[in-house]
Amino acid sequence: GVRFMACFRFKMWWMAQRMGDKGGDVPHETQFLLVESRAIGGEEDDASYVVFLPLVEGAFRASLQGGGAGGDELQLCVESGDAGTLASSFDRALFVGAADSDPFAAIAGAVAAVRSCLGTFRPRAEKKLPAIVDYFGWCTWDAFYQDVTQEGVEAGLQSLAAGGAPPKFVIIDDGWQSVGTDKQSPDLDSAGEAGKSPPLPRLTGIKENSKFQSGDDPATATGIETLVRAAKEKYGLKYVYVWHAITGYWGGVRPGVAGMEAYRSSMQFPKISPGVAENEPNMKTDVLTLQGLGLVHPQAVHRFYDELHAYLAAAGVDGVKVDVQCVLETLGAGHGGRVQLTREYHRALDASVAKNFPDNGIIACMSHNTDALYWYDITQSLH
Repeated sequence: GVRFMACFRFKMWWMAQRMGDKGGDVPHETQFLLVESRAIGGEEDDASYVVFLPLVEGAFRASLQGGGAGGDELQLCVESGDAGTLASSFDRALFVGAADSDPFAAIAGAVAAVRSCLGTFRPRAEKKLPAIVDYFGWCTWDAFYQDVTQEGVEAGLQSLAAGGAPPKFVIIDDGWQSVGTDKQSPDLDSAGEAGKSPPLPRLTGIKENSKFQSGDDPATATGIETLVRAAKEKYGLKYVYVWHAITGYWGGVRPGVAGMEAYRSSMQFPKISPGVAENEPNMKTDVLTLQGLGLVHPQAVHRFYDELHAYLAAAGVDGVKVDVQCVLETLGAGHGGRVQLTREYHRALDASVAKNFPDNGIIACMSHNTDALYWYDITQSLH
């Protein structure tokens, strides 16, 4: 008999697992498949294990799914995310490896073989762990969502200390950045849905917003560094991280904003892959899909990350939580495809983190696609 465990993307951003015993049960967007096989009536020790890992090849990214006329077939789906990036054959879009009786050995061997084949990522054991993993800390998101303020962060730190659980790090999540919304246009309502959602905020500057400014004179006002200093000196924290989306903000970087021209942002509308749409149909009418985002040009993204991170590092920030990472897979049109765009962004991100946050201060979030996973050379912490 045969049974399997699949890790698949139930949402564009995240993976979950599913069990089954026939090919048709394998869900769309499966990125890891472990199959156990044993003779009918066989002993537990008689099992053998096979690992299937769909890969990235050139400009294309592969995934597995069940299907076929009989409903018991395993299919390989290969896509670029760009109508102008095409291919008719592939040499290494799927890895298949086996071990006689140890599923863990099969998995370890598969990852080692894929690492050797692709040469684009390193396994966890070879990467530097950021020091925050050894400490208790607090992320502001659940307490404040986007309404986080300097006063609120300090109140949270005080509360935790008073309760006998003083944190050693804090992640200042979404809500600290300078953002603005577009004027709504009737054209956005082409799908009949955009008008039902508030305008999507876009980044308008790399510095903090007024909630984190102290002082009436903009020329002399201090920003997020005031909170960082208080967190470390007053509350005894060792590390302060801040949040940003991989595209700057949820709606990207607003095109044409004064002081942001060098990033060459332009509006682009996400194209949701068929597999994601199968598992998460509402992504077709998500606010991101309908209102689009301002995408920093791949040739300017190195500068964007470096200037953003250098500003934060100068304020005493030790690292970043980089969110919304899987959105890049929807923006490859006109940029050589999803894999190419993701590669450019992650190379730039790795270089900036290595330069500005030498403790490998990065947490990846909403990042469970293999477009990104197979480019993680330094990123260690995912959620």
